[in-house]
Amino acid sequence: QLHITMSEKNELAKSLEMVQNELQEKESEMKREISEYKDRLLQTEKEYQDRLTEANRKNEVEIEACHKKISSLEHFISSQKLEIEHLKSNKEQLNNSLKEANQTLGELLKIKVR
Repeated sequence: QLHITMSEKNELAKSLEMVQNELQEKESEMKREISEYKDRLLQTEKEYQDRLTEANRKNEVEIEACHKKISSLEHFISSQKLEIEHLKSNKEQLNNSLKEANQTLGELLKIKVR
């Protein structure tokens, strides 16, 4: 009986050792997979951050270009307004000169008719 029990004990010990070895192998494999997933996650996060940084940089450059264009257009509009005012003033002066010339012509024609 003792011999049978000892034999069973040895078999159970071998089975336990095999199960423990399998568990250790699975644990090692899982740790390796977790490590790989962490590495891939870090790489993906880095790529995402790099893309985000590049997109932000491009947006800032584009925004700056738009600000410059707006400033240039505002300057152009301002100069055009000044030009319009100048042209209006010249038109008024020319109209006044034309009225004076017509009056003078009218007076000269009256003098000539007499």
